[in-house]
Amino acid sequence: MPQTKTHLYMIVHPNNALVASQLDPDHFAEHYTIGSTKHHEGKVIFAELDPHFRDPYFDIDHYLALTVKHPDGQPKKTKYISSYGVLEHVKLSAIKSLFLVTVNGKALELKPKAYSAHNEPGMVRLYQEIAPLSNLVASALDQREFGKYITTGTRSKGAPKIFFTQYEFDIAAFLHTTKHGHIKHSPIPDTNLNRLLDYLQDLERHPEKKTKTINLISTLSKVSYKIIRHGFWFAGADEFVFFPMPSISRLERDHYDWWRFAH
Repeated sequence: MPQTKTHLYMIVHPNNALVASQLDPDHFAEHYTIGSTKHHEGKVIFAELDPHFRDPYFDIDHYLALTVKHPDGQPKKTKYISSYGVLEHVKLSAIKSLFLVTVNGKALELKPKAYSAHNEPGMVRLYQEIAPLSNLVASALDQREFGKYITTGTRSKGAPKIFFTQYEFDIAAFLHTTKHGHIKHSPIPDTNLNRLLDYLQDLERHPEKKTKTINLISTLSKVSYKIIRHGFWFAGADEFVFFPMPSISRLERDHYDWWRFAH
């Protein structure tokens, strides 16, 4: 009988944890969203790590030894290795795949790719920090600069490593429409319209400012995956890993079962 493979998963939303599991990624996604009452109700994002990854901060081998089948032959679904300080102790090169999970447990696998985009300097963007921070941030920094700033350029607003995304949000059109009174509610859930407007205008008026924190509470649980722009980034002091989102046409063609539930 073949030996059951044990996986190393790093959950990055809604919490940050390192978990061993004998479930493959698709079944782990289902278990974590709809298969267990003690787990999360809502979208989940997790990464699969190289099974050979080790760091002295984690007692990985100890917990892997405990990740064994149940007496009835059922696989061990989750064995938590750590629930604190996880991302900062994971070498980003150990991340092999990123999985975006819908509320009904459908998983989309993303693979890392070199990020070679040339970004317009000074353009204000809207970033959602996901782990270990959860701030919604407006910034005139591009993705590389933002990741560098959060991990090495600021201590009051930063972290040793950061996982974040960018929202598809036409800030120029938003400011123009709001000025004419055509928007009464914030287009970003759990975000005050006046605060969003004031901070975006402040960044445009003062290009020397790097960031403005709009919200301390993550909006990721309530927004759709469909407003993700480009994809997701992991950044550290000297590391930068990009996981691109597939195009809409590719999602509709190759991942329709995920796409139709991607809320």
